[in-house]
Amino acid sequence: MKVFRLMTRAAILLTGLGLAACNSPSATQSPSSGDVAPAPPESQGSESPPPDNGAQASVTPTNYEPPPQNVVSVYQQPAEQEPQPVEVAAAPPPMLVDVPPPPPSPDDAWTGGYWAWQGDWVWVQGQWSPPPRPHYHWFPPYYEHRHGDVVFIDGFWGAPGVEFRRPPPDLRLTLSPPEAGVTLGPAPIGPEGIFVPAPPGSRFGLIVPAPLGTPPAVVTSAPPIINVGMRINGNININNTTNITNTTVINHVTIYAPAEATADHRAVNVAVPAQAHLAAAMPPVVRATAPRPTSSKPFAPFVPGRSVSLPAAETVRPPAPQSAERESTPPREATQPRAATQPREETPSREATARSEARSPREQTSPRETTPPRVPSPPREASPPREATTTRPAAPNGAAAAHEQAQRNAEAQHNAEAARRNSAEAEQKAAEAKRSADAAKQNSAAAAARQAEAAKQAADAERQKAEAAKKKADAAKKPPGQAEQH
Repeated sequence: MKVFRLMTRAAILLTGLGLAACNSPSATQSPSSGDVAPAPPESQGSESPPPDNGAQASVTPTNYEPPPQNVVSVYQQPAEQEPQPVEVAAAPPPMLVDVPPPPPSPDDAWTGGYWAWQGDWVWVQGQWSPPPRPHYHWFPPYYEHRHGDVVFIDGFWGAPGVEFRRPPPDLRLTLSPPEAGVTLGPAPIGPEGIFVPAPPGSRFGLIVPAPLGTPPAVVTSAPPIINVGMRINGNININNTTNITNTTVINHVTIYAPAEATADHRAVNVAVPAQAHLAAAMPPVVRATAPRPTSSKPFAPFVPGRSVSLPAAETVRPPAPQSAERESTPPREATQPRAATQPREETPSREATARSEARSPREQTSPRETTPPRVPSPPREASPPREATTTRPAAPNGAAAAHEQAQRNAEAQHNAEAARRNSAEAEQKAAEAKRSADAAKQNSAAAAARQAEAAKQAADAERQKAEAAKKKADAAKKPPGQAEQH
């Protein structure tokens, strides 16, 4: 009897196994279709534009090599009035990196740190210079693309009330010939108008349109450019000082460039300080450091028709752009979450455990428990690849954050310098007030002495008058005959 019951149970169990085997295809078809569903998100993520752009950004910037530059570096004595304009057939080379040290005095100005014409485009070494006379202010150099040539006016010190006068459009100039043995570079490439030289490491001949009064150092931290398109927009405050002249002060400028203009094929839209010393202290993308002059004797400002003996040139080989290497690595790291399959395994295992706990002991021993792919949740869990694409702009944001931090540091330095300048001015005013008080005290003492002397003289005069009157009175009292005998 017991044997018959065991055989009956075995037959029932075999029947259940057969039914499970018949139902297993339908049970596995749904999970199999669920396994195919995550494939499109992964393939779309691998073929989506962000990874391709990241791969392009990681290859293109590293292939760009900034051209070498033959640099003649000199010191130059700034002029104390606006120099004559010079017309040159070649554009100035790309800017160099000339980091200013701390200013020795609040009144000093950062002069130099730009390209000037001396029969060739020479690099004027930056230096802190005191004003030649009180209240003189520094004017940066002037570059203008006009009819395929460059109209250049060197930087100079301006007296109080003096304003820069732009060369009139109908001014006729003669091309300044280069010195013997000098080979000029390409003509200016870009729109006509006022400009500054291209950022360090850029293609020769390219220019950057800019507002009037923009120091060339504002492009020190900008990426190199290989095509036309970069420009500078300034926040200009114009204060009318007279009916004829205007005072133009640029407090802040914005550098803009489309992606096709830069060497790393990334668009640029960043604000930088308009002060030359603050902009020159910004971290550069291409560290093309300006060489030190071989002679400490400064050159005089250029005069047309006068020959100049230039020192030997030094070759500067700019390194590869720094920000391009930093920005090219995160796109490769952003592809790692796409290969991770842990989120797809964790969710089915938790749901399979919940379902197994809800089943009877007999169902827990059935082969159906070995088919966790039945859970259709993995297609909905295929979001990490899209999250990975959203983290791709981390590199530009990081670079922008570093740029903003450098800008904040530069502004902090500017504020500290302004505070030191205000403190020095306050001390100077206090000293002047003390001198004025001492002078007033001395003047008061001198006036008191003069008043006392005048009073004394007046008293002596009164005394003399009194004595004369007394003598006259005594003479009048005597008889006439006695007065005659006497």
